Amino acid sequence: MSISISVTGAAAEAVRTHLPTLVSDLVASGITALDPALWGPDAEDEAAQRLGWTESVAGSRPLAAEITALREELHAAGVRHIALAGMGGSSLAPEVITRTTGVDLTVLDSTAPGQVLDALGDRLAETALVVSSKSGSTVETDSQKRVFERAFREAGIDPLTRIVVVTDPGSPLDEAARADGYRVFNADPTVGGRYSALTAFGLVPSGLAGVDLDELLDEAETIALQLAIDEDDNPGLILGTAIAGTVPLRDKLGLLTDGTHIVGLGDWVEQLVAESTGKLGKGILPVVIDHDAPELTEDLSDFLLVRLVDDAGEHVFPHGKANEIRISGTLGAQFLTWEYATAVAGRLLGINPFDQPDVESAKAATRGLLDATPSPEPAAFVSAGIEVRGTADVIGASSDLASAIEVLVEELPAGGYLAIQAYVDRIALPQLAELRDVLAKRSGRPVTFGWGPRFLHSTGQFHKGGPAVGVFLQITENATTDLDIPDRPFTFGQLIQAQASGDASVLADHGRPVLRLNLTDASADTAALFDAIR
Repeated sequence: MSISISVTGAAAEAVRTHLPTLVSDLVASGITALDPALWGPDAEDEAAQRLGWTESVAGSRPLAAEITALREELHAAGVRHIALAGMGGSSLAPEVITRTTGVDLTVLDSTAPGQVLDALGDRLAETALVVSSKSGSTVETDSQKRVFERAFREAGIDPLTRIVVVTDPGSPLDEAARADGYRVFNADPTVGGRYSALTAFGLVPSGLAGVDLDELLDEAETIALQLAIDEDDNPGLILGTAIAGTVPLRDKLGLLTDGTHIVGLGDWVEQLVAESTGKLGKGILPVVIDHDAPELTEDLSDFLLVRLVDDAGEHVFPHGKANEIRISGTLGAQFLTWEYATAVAGRLLGINPFDQPDVESAKAATRGLLDATPSPEPAAFVSAGIEVRGTADVIGASSDLASAIEVLVEELPAGGYLAIQAYVDRIALPQLAELRDVLAKRSGRPVTFGWGPRFLHSTGQFHKGGPAVGVFLQITENATTDLDIPDRPFTFGQLIQAQASGDASVLADHGRPVLRLNLTDASADTAALFDAIR
């Protein structure tokens, strides 16, 4: 069997409670039959346009051959390396697919100037770029495309021979790219970005980089029929009820991913679940952890553990207090199973799992800042070389860096979580990810970590639309090197700072406590930051 699941404790009780009703209500076959009424009348219009992912395996078969042919064409022209400019649903699936299969792919999902420069790098002469955006108007992707076009021209390479576009038909990017003469792959417009792993968004960059796409689609096909049948061994129904049916709801979903051959699956699941469920003050917050995570030693009543493993055992629902889900399977089968499960979770939670009403708010705030180019908000104070800003509830009671962090942790409510948002060059500052475990241990609460602006296209929806129990630590930096964007009045350094400021302002407007720390000298200030947090 291509997917195996076992559940214990509260998760097992949720399955026993809800699975019979889902089976009798014909939910699995309804999803497969594209029934938009499954999520209620308020969601019906959106759902009617967003269920194409259930047919993605069959729809992508002809696409696989087309991608393979283009890969051979590019290889004959000397292309040995693929880079991907994309955000969220356009980047997370290709990242998982290529890392799991051991295929080289440079994923550029950042506006940090250092990361953009690194992607341009010394392999440009043998590089082709996939520009991927569902809406065709993503500011990050547009900026990355512009700088690659310039770099190719300066290297004497025609960009038309090295840039491949993936977008929805009729999008601004689709129209502009076709007018310019670029090779364009249109994705299925009835598939939302986070459900698009098995469509052109997941397959074009992965296939061009060298992944066997037929094998990936075969993996998904092995589970497709079982996911469509209204039976009590349907893994999509089991997983969906386990993550969304506990009483009271265990709404922090710990994703432990070090027991599986699949690399980075937790990051993909994080976007799918958080962006699909985090709205109307409800939602499930995925927390990507490892085997040493402090959350595993805490007895948290709102925490449910998902172990992504290579052997989950039988489809069993034993009694017990472990409160965990174990799931194993091939990558293609995992993609499709989690998509069904998330749709099921939306039905149980009473929300529309296909919209993202709060994602646009941070984008609008960013655009406003870039248009107005205001002077930076003055720091409340500077401590250990770090500029400290934040909402009044955090800064008003702080006198230095250590006390500001202490106040932020104290703002955590019962059932709350802390989100670290690092708008920095993660190639230069990978150690910042270690702050997640440090703050989880200090606070005794679940802590998420997101590289900005990447997370704006995933957990950013949950931060604004989900339960109002989050507190936010935002980390920015004064970049040592900036990079201009052709035909734009702002640089990458200005863009990422505007994205951070815009997100912070929207969080503040929603009443979320925010502490903003700007590293004026990143290499020197990082040690001081760790000292203060510890």
